This record gives sequence, C-alpha cells and structure tokens, in this order.
Amino acid sequence: MRFKDHFSEHAALYAEFRPLYPEGLFEFVAGLTRHHHAALDCGTGNGQAAVGLAAHFDRVIAIDPSVGQIRNAASRERIEYGVAPAESTGLPSQSVDLVTAAQALHWFDADAFFAEAKRVLVADGAIAIWGYGDPVLDTAPLDKTLHEFNRGLLEPYWHPERKMLLDGYRTILFPFDEVAVPRLDIEMRWSLAQLGGYLRTWSSVARYTAEHGVDPVSSVERALAASWGDTGARRLIRWPLYIRAGTVPRAHAGGHRGS
Repeated sequence: MRFKDHFSEHAALYAEFRPLYPEGLFEFVAGLTRHHHAALDCGTGNGQAAVGLAAHFDRVIAIDPSVGQIRNAASRERIEYGVAPAESTGLPSQSVDLVTAAQALHWFDADAFFAEAKRVLVADGAIAIWGYGDPVLDTAPLDKTLHEFNRGLLEPYWHPERKMLLDGYRTILFPFDEVAVPRLDIEMRWSLAQLGGYLRTWSSVARYTAEHGVDPVSSVERALAASWGDTGARRLIRWPLYIRAGTVPRAHAGGHRGS
C-alpha cells in the first residue's frame, strides 16, 4: 500500500505544537502487560507516545514511514526510532509486549496492521490504539468560532480517513480480546499563538493553503482574539480521547519471545 504522507512538510510544527497525552493513559496501557521489556509504537510521528511509553518499558521501538517526522522526533533514552510502515515493521515475531498506535490508525491499512501486531506480540501481549477528537475551548463564543472554522470552512479539506477517528475507532473490526478502557481527555493551557501553531499542523489547513495560497488560520486567529482577552493568556483546551485496547486472542497465543 502506498504511504500517504500528509505531515512530513510540517513535521517541525507537529513536534512543537501537538498536545501532550495524559500520564494516566500510559499508566493504563502499561498495566495491560505483565512484562515491560519492549513496546512498539507505530506511526510514532514526533515520538509523543514513545516518550510516555519509555517511562514504563525497558525499550521502545518507535517507527514511522515519514523520514521528516523521525528527524524531528524527541530523542530519549530507551527509545529506538526507525523508518518503517506499521503494516511491515521488520521486527522478529513475538518480540514485543505492547503495540500502540497514537493518532495514527486511520492512516493505516487496519487489517494489515492488526495482523502485523499479532505477529510481533508475545503470547500474553497487548495492543492499544487511541486518538483525539476536535478541540473544545473554554468559553462558548471561542468554541463556536473554532467549531465554525473546523466544521465549516475546513470541512471539505479534511481527508475522509479522519471520520474513522471521530467515530472513536468504533467502526473498525478490532480482532483482539477487548478490555474496558478509562475515560480520559487531553488538557492543555495554551495562548492564542500556541493554538494557532497547533491549527497549522492540521492536514485540512495544509490542503486549504495549497489550494488557495492563503493561510486560513490567520483569519480565525483574528476572530478568536476578539473573545480571547489577553492573547498571551493561557486558556484551557480539551480534546476527548478515544481508546481501544485488547490482548492477543488465545487462538494466536503461543511461542517464545523473538531474539
């Protein structure tokens, strides 16, 4: 399958302005596995999930098909970055305890990715996939302005794969023994400039800019400034997290950890 690269040109922005996952998420996914020798993070982007996993696993293999994303990834002890697709990791069979995909599954061939996850997971391994939905601002006027920008002006420029994410990944066949997941949100306190930087990481913004030759974020920044107050003030922004997690089905369990 041809890799659809929507983010390499904005990898530096992505590294600087994407929101951070809550620690409770990593505590949950680490608790899915009995052993914590190795985790594989697929579609790692700039390594946000890999950094969180590294606090809980001896080794984190973080892969992404985008060279640009890997070049901008956060360097940390215990993280090994590589350029590879989620559907063909190149890892030995039964070599990792946990497989994750953060804000990335909707860009994968899901069936091929799940088959690869089953191959590389140990017998008692686990998988967790998650993503976050649209941002919610902390006042009704601000939230209305952002919603109209996102779901009005930009709606035709979103890639259709994103619907899978906004449906909470519930529309996909998840071929694992599914477990209950916690209800979590991402929360950040950002200035208007930080919010604008995040909006410029959106694939829809990149498509709009390429088509019209105009950065649409500049206009929504001006509209938001009217209700923001001190634009340097940090306001609370929330994103709902959608999580699915499970363990290797018994029919696929067995064997030993790969070398």
